[in-house]
Amino acid sequence: MRRSHLIRKFTVYALYLLLFSTVQVTFPGILTFYGIRADLTFVLVVLIAYMFGFYDGIVFGALAGIIRDYFSAPSITTLDGTVTTAVGIGLFVMFAAAAFGASFFTERIERNFLLAFLSVVIATLLYKVIGHLLIFIWSNIVPGLAYNLSITQIITRSILPQVILNLIAAIPLYLLLRFAGPYSKGVNPVLIDEKRKGDNAWLTM
Repeated sequence: MRRSHLIRKFTVYALYLLLFSTVQVTFPGILTFYGIRADLTFVLVVLIAYMFGFYDGIVFGALAGIIRDYFSAPSITTLDGTVTTAVGIGLFVMFAAAAFGASFFTERIERNFLLAFLSVVIATLLYKVIGHLLIFIWSNIVPGLAYNLSITQIITRSILPQVILNLIAAIPLYLLLRFAGPYSKGVNPVLIDEKRKGDNAWLTM
């Protein structure tokens, strides 16, 4: 890859990382429903990994996760009843989102834009379902904690709104990456080279 392409790649990724992390934290009211807001950085990580490959997704996701942990790490109650900040969860979530997004195909040339949106939907479903399951388990382990949400409330007020909002956010983000992303033609040339070398169409994780 030529020097000018590398400069473009790193500059665009840096700008998008700062821009969408700032928008996520500064303007939490954008695309909200039942207090749920579109998770812009999560969607961006899934799309980058899907469109441009595992390594782009992992690096961008790790940086996005560090920023998330710094600005908005969740609080949890420990076994002794102490409330503490769960630093590291954001990094893990973004790393997992990148790994999942990259698991659809290895070659960008065969990637369908509809599958990009499907990857966002499935990744969001997994994130929310596993998150609620872990919260439920932890609430039953730690004395004094209670988990009072019904299955209906979880679906209608948490999972479904998050999926819809993330899907809506995925449309402009996909177009942005495709036409004003880190690669001039919306294609990572490394993935095309891998295809020419005869790599398998499916990535084994």
